[in-house]
Order: sequence, then structure tokens, then C-alpha cells
Amino acid sequence: MPFAETFTIKPVPPFSLDLTAQIFGSGDKHIRNYAVGIFQQVLQVNEHHVLAKLTDKGTTEKPLLIVELNSNRPITSTDKQEATKAIKLIFSLDFDLAIFYKDVENNHVMKQITTQLYGYKFPTTLTVFESLVDAIVEQQISIKVARTIEERLAVKFGEKMEIENDSFFAFPTPRNLTEASISDIQGVGLSKRKAEYIFNAAIMIVDGKLNLELIKKEADAERVIAELDALKGVGVWTAELTMLRGIPRWDVLPADDFGIRRVISTYCCGGRPIEAAEVRQIAKSWGKWKGLAAFYLIIAEAKGITV
Repeated sequence: MPFAETFTIKPVPPFSLDLTAQIFGSGDKHIRNYAVGIFQQVLQVNEHHVLAKLTDKGTTEKPLLIVELNSNRPITSTDKQEATKAIKLIFSLDFDLAIFYKDVENNHVMKQITTQLYGYKFPTTLTVFESLVDAIVEQQISIKVARTIEERLAVKFGEKMEIENDSFFAFPTPRNLTEASISDIQGVGLSKRKAEYIFNAAIMIVDGKLNLELIKKEADAERVIAELDALKGVGVWTAELTMLRGIPRWDVLPADDFGIRRVISTYCCGGRPIEAAEVRQIAKSWGKWKGLAAFYLIIAEAKGITV
């Protein structure tokens, strides 16, 4: 018989769960999903797993998240604390969007975009390793295909928990992946090289030769990029995307990303082709929010917003 605990979290406003979690709308409900106003994901807390379900019962200006944890063992107060920490990390709940909005309000395009996406907080990964794996998977393939592969990784290698005869899966840890073979990892739809890159990074972490979580404390973005770039199979684009989604570093802009170039061209350059150098030049007007601003444009395009 499963155990359940319910509690609340008050995010720093403005915050819209509906806007922020829509990116997970097509996700596998057994891994991470948002549907009918409910976001759910498996979280690791204190060496075991819980299924977290979130609903927003407040408003954008006064958000109030109702969190329901489900587990096969009693849920302690420490479990709730760890789950709260994880949820705040995923949705950047302690981040004050008002600072970002104020800094870009003099930019005509961003002013209109942020007004229409008011309360959107870009989701992040629970670990830098997860972000790194996602970035490697997404190299030179469509996001749709990449998401399918990432879900296969979770189902095949992630820790499984059973709740009322249903199975749910967490994203695989480095240890999970080192217990597999490169060919096993390749079997989820990856090229042999990508499987090798992911396996090698996992091995380095398990062997204590790499601590990705430490880079969260490094203030110098170029130093972090250089450290990640030194990993086999990780170039500047992969490093920047890892930082943006896994730390997160809102000042980092993966200017070589085709999708980012496309949306900046659409909203800022009349749709003409642009290269990375011009992207970086345009993004200077967004100051320390380059990466966050770019993702606002991506969401705006996905929602058909015009300016």
C-alpha cells in the first residue's frame, strides 16, 4: 500500500506552472509529464524515490503549489525537505523574474515577449550530469527524436519505482550507466560515438575524476566551458547548453544552436539567415540574461506569439 504526503510551496512570484510546465506536455507520464494541470516526476530523496505531483492553486502573482508525494515507504519530514529542494531547483522557484523583466524592458521585442509569457520560468535539470547527457543526445538531431531517446534512457537504465501496479522511472545516474555497456546505451537509439561520450563521462564521475556539481560554484563561465569542452565528445555548443539547463547560467547563450539562431532571426532580423557572431551581437542588449531571453523567444515561437 503506497504512502502519500501533501504540502505546499510558495514560489517567488511571478510564476505560472501552466506556462512553465507545458514543455513537458508530451512527455511520458511514467518519467515526467504535464497534463490537465498536473506535473509529475520521480525524484530521488534520501537514497530512495518518490513520485511528486504538482498543481497550482494560486495565481501568477500569488502562486501556491500543492505537492503530493507518493512512495512505497513512509515519507519523512526530511523526505519532504529534499523533495521541496528538488522541485524548487527544477522550476527555479526562488528566482525573481521581476529582475529579468526590468533589465530587458527597454528592448522592444523582449518587452512584448515577456509581457505575453509573464511568469514563465525555464525548467532546469536536477543534476548537471542529466543536462550533459541531454545535450550530447541532442547533438545534430531534432528535439522530438532526442526526447524519445532520453525517455528510453530513463526506462532502460533509470531506477524504477512501482506505485499501485504502475511503473515510474527516474533519470539514470552515472552509476546506473556504468553498470551497462556502451552497446547497451547505444541500443536506445544513439550512435556509437554518443554512447561512448555518455559512458565515458559516467565512468569519470563514478571514479571520482569528474565532479560536475562543483562547476555550479564557478563564477567564470569561460572556465566552465573550457572544463566541459575538455571532455570527449563535448564541444562549446554542448558545454553552453549543459550550463544553461543544468546550473543554470542565464548569461550563457549557445549561439551556434540552429533553433536559437532561427528564433532570434525571426523576432529580431526579419527572418533572414544569421550566424553565431551576429546572434551574440544582438544578445548583448539582453545583458546577463542572454540565455534566458533566447529561451523566451523559443517558447514564444512555439506558442505562435508575434510582435
